Amino acid sequence: MQYAKEILITAIMAAALPMSVVAEDEKATWSALVENDSFSTTDSNYTNGVRFGYLSTKGRGEMLARRFLRASSSDVTRVGIAVGHSIFTPQDINATAPLPDQHPYAGWLYGEYSVLVERDSDVLDMVSLTFGVVGPAALGEEVQNEFHRLINGSRVNGWDNQLRNEPGLILSFERRWRPYFRVSGRGIGVDVAPNAGVSVGNVLTQGKAGLTIRVGRNLDGNYGPPRIRPSLAGGGYYHGVNKAAWYLFAGVEGRAVARNIFLDGNSWRDSLSVEKRHLVADLQAGGVIQIKSFQIAYTYVWRTKEFDTQGAHHEFGALSISAKF
Repeated sequence: MQYAKEILITAIMAAALPMSVVAEDEKATWSALVENDSFSTTDSNYTNGVRFGYLSTKGRGEMLARRFLRASSSDVTRVGIAVGHSIFTPQDINATAPLPDQHPYAGWLYGEYSVLVERDSDVLDMVSLTFGVVGPAALGEEVQNEFHRLINGSRVNGWDNQLRNEPGLILSFERRWRPYFRVSGRGIGVDVAPNAGVSVGNVLTQGKAGLTIRVGRNLDGNYGPPRIRPSLAGGGYYHGVNKAAWYLFAGVEGRAVARNIFLDGNSWRDSLSVEKRHLVADLQAGGVIQIKSFQIAYTYVWRTKEFDTQGAHHEFGALSISAKF
């Protein structure tokens, strides 16, 4: 009898939702993301990143989530898979000689596997394993110079000085609370969502904490747009809507960095390096527009100096397009 009541209650709740929303929640989320400093006025340091991601429907990864994240039967679990590529260059891209006081050249080609747990208490936990290669095998020189050729840009000359080949591994855990508080009125909501996390690996070892403020419609069905680590967390998941939803956001995140291979240089081989700063902060602002199952997001990032001889803070933009199908 109790089991029959639970089935009836579940059916009533599902019927109360618009059918399109229920259907969209059963679809996977696919995303494409580009981060580039050409959205600002520079072409140095972290100059370009691309990421293509897949986030499964709910119910995937339950065994791993229960083992490593202590997920309960009432929690919603998902699995994420992504591939990405990042490029780092010094400020002077015309010089052929080594530039010991500027950001070393580096490419980073990687894959990522994640398990996400959405808990009843408005908490999102995510554990990720990122694996790839740094160095010439990452094809940073080929990608950047081919792109510059296509846009009639100048050739980047110093790639002979890039970091050497090294396999890379990062194990990360992130938690996002949603929200710390919420105010709603006339369809407009406001929330504040803290986040914290830690990453360990030969590519990146750090701890971080941040806060994001959002204003808009349909905040409950969205954990923020996807981003490329180490940027401020965004779950990348969202519910489908009948018509349209939107929100504006601003956030800040501080990071305590123990290792960053792109600044510290190779782990076991001689390479260029700079004296990194252990405390780094990101400020970001942007907006998200969603029409039914399609979402587009733009973020502008101000990043404090990451190494002592860096000329100024760094700025770049991030554009993501996501769809559920």
